[in-house]
Amino acid sequence: MSVVFQKSVSFLGYQLSASGVKMEVDRVSAVRNWQTPTTVKEVQQFLGFANYYRRFIRGFGQVAAPITSLLKGGPVRLRWSAEADRAFGRLKDLFTSAPVLAHPDPSLPFQVEVDVSEAGIGAVLSQRSGTPPKLRPCAFYSKKLSPAERNYDVGDRELLAVVQALKVWWHWLEGAQHPFLILTDHRNLEYIREARRLNPRQARWTMFLARFVFKITYIPGSQNGKADALSRRYDAEERSVEPTPILPESCLVAPVVWEVDAEIERALRTDPSPPQCPVGRTYVPLEVRDHLICWAHTSPSSGHPGIGRTVHCLSTKYWWPTLARDVRIYVSSCSVCAQCKAPRHLPRGKLQPLPIPQRPWSHLSVDFVTDLPPSQGNTTILVVVDRFSKACRLLPMPGLPTALQTAEALFTHVFRHYGVPEDIVSDRGPQFTSRVWRAFMERLGVSVSLTSGYHPESNGQVERVNQEVGRFLRSYCQGRPEEWARYVPWAEMAQNSLRHSSTQLTPFQCVLGYQPVLAPWHESQIEAPAVDEWVRRSEETWNAAHVHLQRAIRRQKTSADLHRSEGPVYAPGDRVWLSIRNLPLRLPCRKLGRRFVGPFKVLRRLNEVCYRLELPIDYRNINPSFHVSLLRPVVAGPLQEYEIEETPRPPVGHRGGSGVHCEVHP
Repeated sequence: MSVVFQKSVSFLGYQLSASGVKMEVDRVSAVRNWQTPTTVKEVQQFLGFANYYRRFIRGFGQVAAPITSLLKGGPVRLRWSAEADRAFGRLKDLFTSAPVLAHPDPSLPFQVEVDVSEAGIGAVLSQRSGTPPKLRPCAFYSKKLSPAERNYDVGDRELLAVVQALKVWWHWLEGAQHPFLILTDHRNLEYIREARRLNPRQARWTMFLARFVFKITYIPGSQNGKADALSRRYDAEERSVEPTPILPESCLVAPVVWEVDAEIERALRTDPSPPQCPVGRTYVPLEVRDHLICWAHTSPSSGHPGIGRTVHCLSTKYWWPTLARDVRIYVSSCSVCAQCKAPRHLPRGKLQPLPIPQRPWSHLSVDFVTDLPPSQGNTTILVVVDRFSKACRLLPMPGLPTALQTAEALFTHVFRHYGVPEDIVSDRGPQFTSRVWRAFMERLGVSVSLTSGYHPESNGQVERVNQEVGRFLRSYCQGRPEEWARYVPWAEMAQNSLRHSSTQLTPFQCVLGYQPVLAPWHESQIEAPAVDEWVRRSEETWNAAHVHLQRAIRRQKTSADLHRSEGPVYAPGDRVWLSIRNLPLRLPCRKLGRRFVGPFKVLRRLNEVCYRLELPIDYRNINPSFHVSLLRPVVAGPLQEYEIEETPRPPVGHRGGSGVHCEVHP
């Protein structure tokens, strides 16, 4: 049976006629009656709405070109043209005619996008159709809020948008074959059905919503542009262009004028603005520039920003030819930045390895393992490491020894067996800085190398052995800490029996020429080698160890220098800032304290990466030799006379321990 329409018939929002099925005009009036934009923001809102449907419109870019060209260059005022008006009308026709608006298909699930502004409600009914399926709009809805509705809180306004959209499209959504999806940028609506306490208005709306089967899903506002654009169509009608002042005119005395702006105004009377000054910026005469930079960089509202941010802060309002250069000089010489900002560059100073010894036990490293529980009357271990063979001697002691007791222990347990060494590396503990220690070593002809402040790499070999000894004792004495002294000989045997990565030999092989075994030898192995054969084998072993040590040091230096930068070279008399990272200073709050103190004068250069500073008398307990990575140069600047102020140095506290480590100097 065929049906012939004599005239058009309206049914469920569509117009049926002999020419086919079309959407009723009033159903798309929200888009058809879109008012001509009068501001740049309104143009942006319309184009944001349009971008969602450009894939359904052939040649969209050419149609919309007269409108998009209005936004080039970021104009402040809108210049609407006849071409733009024609494009505006053409786009509205394309939005509200096939194939943009799809005929709803009851066999497919629906999707409702809603949003609300302070002035209106917007909603879009859509379905996924076609091959491949694409989201296509079926209807638009836009409604102005009444004065009472504008007084609703945000949650009620967002729920109102959902209710209004379902009331308009109830004939498609109530009893739909599939549950439909509601998209909103108000997350709280996801839990409206689980809410235990509702106000009367919400309870009434919830009863209406119970007629539908749907799911509410949150989407960010940036992805809800279609409904958002429809909801904001009424903003221009309801909002005043000129904001109303909060205070009446009778309360206004005068506008706020910064002191620096007043200075610029006075200076411009004698030094007028040049013609090359950009429009919209204020020319700053020479006599005011220093004060302006200081104000822009140091005020709490800016917070001592870097060079780029300070330039941007000034260049938005002020101008002079050398602005960027003057800011760079000032920020580089700012004492507050130098003391408070963490360095962003790689640690200064390339690795400076110690010289490679020529034979075993000629160059030693010495340190202590302290704070051990009493065991056989001992609480400390004196650790002695041979820098050539990596062999070690572990000497338990009753406590932290004096300088004389340390020297006697070395002579008894090391010098007596291996001979007097050429050099001993140690930290700056009281045992190694006393006159007794120096006199004892001078009498034996041993040079003493002391580490400087807060850099343990020069004495790294003994530090590594300390870690291994601690690991060994924890492995065997964790249940019986009072018995650690019994295991010290075994720890020494283990360290000297394991192959070292630098020499590719065990310390026993490097020193003795063979590897001792714990089990007895077989009878066929008891014959001792000839003396000359033993000496020859020892020399070969030492030569091989020396080659491996050179390779290991080159490998370590290459690896370490990948994470370091070249350190600056300071001359005697230069002033530097000193890092407080390891200084025992008494600070009210170390977290908020300065990162650098000073400035201090450089006395001399001790080696490639170590300097001695002139510290004040109240810092006399601090070793004055420091690695270059702990120093920061004082940059001279034109504003230092009132930027660098003498601030009280934090006092030195008391800290235990035998000293700190750094690069070696003789």
